[in-house]
Amino acid sequence: MPRRVKDYIEISDYTSLDKLIEYLQAIRDNLPDGAEPELKVRGDDVFGRRLTISYFRELNEEEAQLEERYSPASLPADDPGIEELRRRLDKIA
Repeated sequence: MPRRVKDYIEISDYTSLDKLIEYLQAIRDNLPDGAEPELKVRGDDVFGRRLTISYFRELNEEEAQLEERYSPASLPADDPGIEELRRRLDKIA
């Protein structure tokens, strides 16, 4: 199963209710299937409030390449350099 990441959209500009509704509908219509979107109000009176929409999405191509590059399966199991680093770190800890 491909890994998914949580992404965010923040709405902090003041606008009319009609424009906000249109914007939210456009976001909803363009979310991927299974996104499980959530809407929250974040912030405070000092720094201001904003609407935050969080949703899940699949990794893009660049993120998937990095994920594969650094996954445990791609690391050599018997690399002597890694074992030497582990021994050094064990001495420190």
